[in-house]
Amino acid sequence: MSMQKIKLNILGLSVSQSQSGAYALVLAEENGDRRIPIIIGPIEAQSIAIQLEGLKPPRPLTHDLFKELASSFEIRITEVIIHKLEEGIFYSELICKRGKVEITIDSRTSDAVALSLRFDCPIYTTEEILQRAGIVIEFENEHSQEEWYQAMSDEPVKGKHEYEKYTSSELSEMLNNAIRDEDYEKASAIRDEINRRVKE
Repeated sequence: MSMQKIKLNILGLSVSQSQSGAYALVLAEENGDRRIPIIIGPIEAQSIAIQLEGLKPPRPLTHDLFKELASSFEIRITEVIIHKLEEGIFYSELICKRGKVEITIDSRTSDAVALSLRFDCPIYTTEEILQRAGIVIEFENEHSQEEWYQAMSDEPVKGKHEYEKYTSSELSEMLNNAIRDEDYEKASAIRDEINRRVKE
């Protein structure tokens, strides 16, 4: 069966409003306005966030270990396909290649996305899934996009600026300590503050 594959990009992560302790991973259609929010757990969210932020954990996380193991045997993941949506759950497949051999492995979507970042491979879905799960968010401007993330996230805005009072060198030491302690949420907040200063 040939299905039309539509490329998705990772738009970001936000705290889920519907489920406590969960996160919404938002995927965006590459050539369109539809977004797919997928509820994922904190461990997978952390694993995706670390790659998006370019943080280096002191010890390999499970997805890093998977990548290391696969690469050691010259297996690479060439694409991820979110191919099924049943009762609100997204099902994915990893297309794996070793030489000329290609095999397909079932995967949870959160794991598949975490691995796609590590293998730097594209994520696809079908038109049918986008029609069923895609939502269109109308942004008047970039500013309202920020507000939408704020609305999707339960976290108060002040959390963003609690690091304002530190000097840049203090921040970079705090960032290293947070990474060492594997407190990636804190590391991410500090990284945001550092990036914000660079922009100003």
